[in-house]
Amino acid sequence: MDTIDPQSGDGFTLIENIPFTTRSMIGTRARIGMVVLASDYTIEHEFRAMMDMPGVDMFEARIRNDPQVTPETLSAMEPLITSTAELILPGDTVDVLAFGCTSASMILGIDRIDTLLRAAKPDAKTSNPIAAAFAAFDALGVKRIGVLTPYRRDVNEIVRNYITSHGYEVPVFGSFNEEMDPVVAAIDEESLIGAVDTIRDGHDIDAIFVSCTSVRLANAVANIEARTGLPVTSSNHALAWHCLRLAGIDDTIPGHGRLFETSLHA
Repeated sequence: MDTIDPQSGDGFTLIENIPFTTRSMIGTRARIGMVVLASDYTIEHEFRAMMDMPGVDMFEARIRNDPQVTPETLSAMEPLITSTAELILPGDTVDVLAFGCTSASMILGIDRIDTLLRAAKPDAKTSNPIAAAFAAFDALGVKRIGVLTPYRRDVNEIVRNYITSHGYEVPVFGSFNEEMDPVVAAIDEESLIGAVDTIRDGHDIDAIFVSCTSVRLANAVANIEARTGLPVTSSNHALAWHCLRLAGIDDTIPGHGRLFETSLHA
């Protein structure tokens, strides 16, 4: 410790290099980094509810995007993903780094998203909503997936083709056909439950997947499962679970449905 007294006559003393000690206080169990769409109202709210445990913390950076969801606006985020991810804890590490857009992850592809995220945080494990959904399907042992989205038809075609090209069946696909993110974020729980019932009715499916990080469904998952007897997950629900499991947190977390009582599939 250095004391510098310039003896200027004004009574000022400068004390530098005061000793201190450090200990890890934030993210002691897991640090989850997330690239969040600038137009997303939902993902952070749902993540914090599902990751409400000591020592688990989430750090976000928002990526510029168009609130209108089209193949073109989704693709336009590609050159911004790495630079946005670099804004998360610069000079430090995270355990898991995720990209929070389901449809863009399918348009760009899981491998491309992984490459773009690792360019920012080379040591982090990576995820995105569709990679997380696939991991959830495998962990739950399901293959025939009823899919619900808010997207318009051209985006839906990409979604269905991507899911089926990875070895899953989609016997029924429902959509609200809404392309504006702020509207999607306002779709109420009753409408979502009614839509789930519509795609479930009369169809032979193993599980239900609700795609889009703007959709607010995570809080209703356990109740829907209890009523339908089917496992249910959504983009945010699957992604939160996947990030926790990738970070080595295998806790059974009650109140969030079957998936949060399930480990990653080997």
